[in-house]
Amino acid sequence: MIKPGKIVIVGGSAAGPAAAAKAKRINPEAEVTIFEAGDFISTGTCEIPYVLSGEIPKTEDVVFYSSETFKKEKGVNVFTKHFAEEINKKDKFINVRNLNNNNLFKFNYDKLILTTGSYAKNLPYFPSDSQNVFTLKTISNLIEVKKYIECNKVKNAAVFGSGYLGLEIVESLKKLKLNVTLIEKESLPLPSTEIEISYLINELLKKYNIPFYGNISNLKINYDEKLKKVNSINIEGRLLEFDMIFTAAGFLPNIGLAVNSKLEIGKSGAIKVDNKLRTSDQNIFAAGDNIEVINAVTNRPDYIPLATIAHQCAHAAGENAAGGNVHIQPVIKNLAFKIFDKYFVSVGLTSVEAGKNGLYFATVSDIQPNLVKVMPESSNVFGKIIFEKNSKRILGAAFLGGREVSGYGDVIAAFIRTKQPADILYQINYNYTPPLSPFINLLSVLGRKIK
Repeated sequence: MIKPGKIVIVGGSAAGPAAAAKAKRINPEAEVTIFEAGDFISTGTCEIPYVLSGEIPKTEDVVFYSSETFKKEKGVNVFTKHFAEEINKKDKFINVRNLNNNNLFKFNYDKLILTTGSYAKNLPYFPSDSQNVFTLKTISNLIEVKKYIECNKVKNAAVFGSGYLGLEIVESLKKLKLNVTLIEKESLPLPSTEIEISYLINELLKKYNIPFYGNISNLKINYDEKLKKVNSINIEGRLLEFDMIFTAAGFLPNIGLAVNSKLEIGKSGAIKVDNKLRTSDQNIFAAGDNIEVINAVTNRPDYIPLATIAHQCAHAAGENAAGGNVHIQPVIKNLAFKIFDKYFVSVGLTSVEAGKNGLYFATVSDIQPNLVKVMPESSNVFGKIIFEKNSKRILGAAFLGGREVSGYGDVIAAFIRTKQPADILYQINYNYTPPLSPFINLLSVLGRKIK
C-alpha cells in the first residue's frame, strides 16, 4: 500500500493533535498539518472548571503544546487562527481562511481527518452580544471568564443547565466565594441520570446552600441595551439580580464543514464513520466529539462525546490515515465527575435509555457504607444496576459516593464488555481492610439482590 504523503487535520483541541502525532509516528515521511480556527491546540477541556476554581493554578497548565513546541517535538505543522471553509473532495484540497489577515488559500491533501469537535448549545433567552453571559467550553472561554471576574465586582452568578458541566461550574464558582444559583428546565438536577441520584444531588445542593430552580420554561430577561448586560431575571415572579451568567445546556457535534461537503451524517446527528473512522468519502476520516460511535450495549449508533473515546478514535484515525489498518470496537459510556464532596459515575445505559431502546429490563439499588462504620472516614455510597430481565446481562449502572465509585464504574464497564451476567457481582471475592474498603462491598449487595 502506498502511504499518503500529505495528511491534513482540521481541528485542534485534544483529538486533532492526537491524530496528527499518531499519523506522524506511523508514517514519519508524511507531511502532517493541523489547521485550528482558535488560538490553541492540544489543550485539556475536562480540566477547565478546576482552573477556574484555582485548584489547577494557571491556565497555561492545561495548554500542553504551542504550535512551535508541537512542531519541534512531533514534526507536525500547526496553523492556529486558520478556519477550513470548504472541502473539494474531487480534487482533494481544502480552502482555508487565515483569520489573522482574512486571506483565503488552497491546501492539498492525500488524506484528511476532521476533528472539529463539538460546540456549546445556545440558549435563546440571551442576546448574542451579552457581555456578561458565558460558556465554559474552551481555553479561550476560560480566559474570558477569568478576566471578567478579575475586572468586575462579581458577587452573584447563575448557571443555566444542571448536567455534569453545569454542576462542575457551580462548584468552581462556589470555591471562588460567589453566590451561585442553578437553573434547570427539568424538575431535578442532573436529569439525564437515575431519579434517585437526581434527588441525592438536590439534597447536596441544599447542603452547600445552592438555590435550585427547576421546571423553568418561561424566563423574562431584563437586558441593558447600553451596557450589553443581563441585569436580572424574572423566575416564577421573583426578580433575581446576577452579575454573571453561565450557560451549560449541553453540546452538539460541530458538523458544519462535513454537511457543506456532503459527507454522510448519522442518525445521532454526528458524522457517520465506519470502524476504521472513515467517512462516506474514503479519503476523509473523522474522530472526536463530531462523530457517532457504536454503543456496545445497544449495538446501535450513538453520540457519546467523552474525552477518552475521542482520544482513542483520534489515534485510530491518525494511524489509518497514515496507511494503517486499525479497527475500533463499539464503545461503553463510562462517565465520571466530582460535585462537592461526592463523585458520580454513570456506565452503559440509564434506565431511561434502556426503555427508549425497547429493552426488557429491571433495576436494583442500595446504599451501603464505603468503609466499615467505625472508621471516621466512612460515608454512604448509592449504587444502581440496570440489567436485562431474561438474560441478566448488565446494561448499565450509576453510583454516587466517594472515590471508590470510579473503581465500581470500571468493574461494571469490564463486565458489560465481556457480557457477564449481573449476578456475577455476588460471586466475586472483594478485598477488605478497614482504612480502604468495606467488609461487605456494595457491588456484592447489588449482585445478591439480582440473584
